[in-house]
Amino acid sequence: MTTTSHVNTAPRKPVHLAVYDTYADWETGHTTAHLAQRGYEIRTVALADDKPVTTMAGVRIQPDSALADLDPAESSLLILTGASLWDTGDSLAPFAAKAREFLAAGVPVAAICGATAGLAREGLLDTRAHTGAVSFYLAATGYAGGDRYVEADAVTDGDLITAGPTEPVAFAREVFARLGVYGPEVLDAWYRLFHDSDPSAYPVLMAAEEAGDA
Repeated sequence: MTTTSHVNTAPRKPVHLAVYDTYADWETGHTTAHLAQRGYEIRTVALADDKPVTTMAGVRIQPDSALADLDPAESSLLILTGASLWDTGDSLAPFAAKAREFLAAGVPVAAICGATAGLAREGLLDTRAHTGAVSFYLAATGYAGGDRYVEADAVTDGDLITAGPTEPVAFAREVFARLGVYGPEVLDAWYRLFHDSDPSAYPVLMAAEEAGDA
């Protein structure tokens, strides 16, 4: 559940979206599209910025910046999406290490699908409530946070947001709540429309849009 009670109107730093080969295209579309509509610049960050990465769908992305140059102080949020590479070696471990930097600096991190396993291996889920695809998927990493696993669509614990691969809308909801993008009533309506196809949510969002709140 969200406890955000107001819309964030402070100057917005960019949101950084980690990109890498086998990136799971469908997992962050709601999050990034609606953050962009609310005035956040979305910047892609990869291990290197001099060559494109290829997503699971075969889409080529030319990164905006290199991971080593990313300073948490210059970001609103780091998003880590799922990818096959999380489970086939340690090539993406630098992104989990960067997540550690972000959390230490008090800057939020949002991880979905296989990225949660990367954070587990980094030790970032040992003391934080979290979720993922299934508990035994994370248990296979050998991490020490099994007792903090929560059976939920998405979980926020302080500056860390986690979700499983089937919950891109709930993932977005938690990001919006953490950043204060929408007030509670509008956020609830947004989720009911995009997750539940609830037609009663539409007038709430239209009224909010007319008022400049959506």
